[in-house]
Amino acid sequence: MAARPATSVARKIFLIATEESGDRLGANLMKVLRQRLGDAVRFDGVGGQQMAREGLISRFPIEQLSIMGLAAVVKQLPKLLRLIRQTAEAVTESAPDILVIIDSPDFTHRVARRVRARDPSIPIIDYVSPSVWAWRPGRARAMVSYVDHVLALLPFEPEAYRRLRGPPCSYVGHPLAEQLGSLRPDTAEQKRREAAPPVLLVLPGSRRGEIRHHMAVFGETLARLADEGVAFELLLPTMPHLQQAVTDAAKAWKVAPRIVLGEPERRAAFRIARAALAKSGTVTLELAISAVPMVTAYRVGAAEAWIMLKMIRVNSVILANLVLGENVIPEFIQHDCTAEKLLPALRDVLTDSPMRQRQLAAFAGIDGIMATGNQSPSARAADIVLATMRKARRPV
Repeated sequence: MAARPATSVARKIFLIATEESGDRLGANLMKVLRQRLGDAVRFDGVGGQQMAREGLISRFPIEQLSIMGLAAVVKQLPKLLRLIRQTAEAVTESAPDILVIIDSPDFTHRVARRVRARDPSIPIIDYVSPSVWAWRPGRARAMVSYVDHVLALLPFEPEAYRRLRGPPCSYVGHPLAEQLGSLRPDTAEQKRREAAPPVLLVLPGSRRGEIRHHMAVFGETLARLADEGVAFELLLPTMPHLQQAVTDAAKAWKVAPRIVLGEPERRAAFRIARAALAKSGTVTLELAISAVPMVTAYRVGAAEAWIMLKMIRVNSVILANLVLGENVIPEFIQHDCTAEKLLPALRDVLTDSPMRQRQLAAFAGIDGIMATGNQSPSARAADIVLATMRKARRPV
């Protein structure tokens, strides 16, 4: 391969984010990098609407990668492989000063390996660690060959990388740390949180497959709770593109939820909620930061469940439990995800039970656990990106 120029007018940063959460991270990182470098930076890559607002023209629409389930992945495999190959070629042809891959490891890591093989001089940052601490820990060691630095969202991840002999890993902070004001109640909202009937959130997931797996069992659990004479106001936050699927599934529920649309309304619901029934995922960390006690559940298809149960290496799949370092939140996974098992736990978190008090006591320490000092997560991430560029090429 021909040598790349030693100098250029502006720094070129290639970013790849293929999901909405990664798109948000990428957009915030781009914003800080532009603040630091001014006109001396150009962005290229793959991203969604938020990165587009920061000036990125995506190489392809990220909706092309909205694929759920093993069967769907197998069906779309030729298309996925083609996009991986084309994206890697785009990176090396662009010859950026750095490549930043953001989450979506099944796609981004395959691109990164190809880029490293084609042009080892391009430094590569992985923003959002794959869950090497939970399953397939050998990935951490393998990443040494194609990742220069990992930017971790969770405070326990740097130690996991040291233990697993992975690449350098730095905790930059979770983006939720920048959103505390939108998750915590003011005085009036706290009064509603404590008033009767209590507000109960139900959060079945943010993907169609998750809606399909969780809505029926959640509806049955809520019906049994109402049959016991427990009063509650039911809110179901979702996004506009899932509204119809959620509405159709909720028609079978004995207790009709009030469906809340959009992110601002969703956060407002968190601020008045007394408890939640939630699908496992990042939402559990949002609820913990909001001080909303919860019961969590997770169901997937049979093939995915077999793989998950064989490979999981942690004693909890609940993100909030892992961050807190103790299993204070009950979890009902796969065959345990039944109305019979969910019901007593949900009753407990709605009342002033020892389970509820234990969760609230643990949640009170979460700010200290996730602290990042005076810098925002995006600023800390930008610092490491710039330092890696400086080390690999010329001074910034």
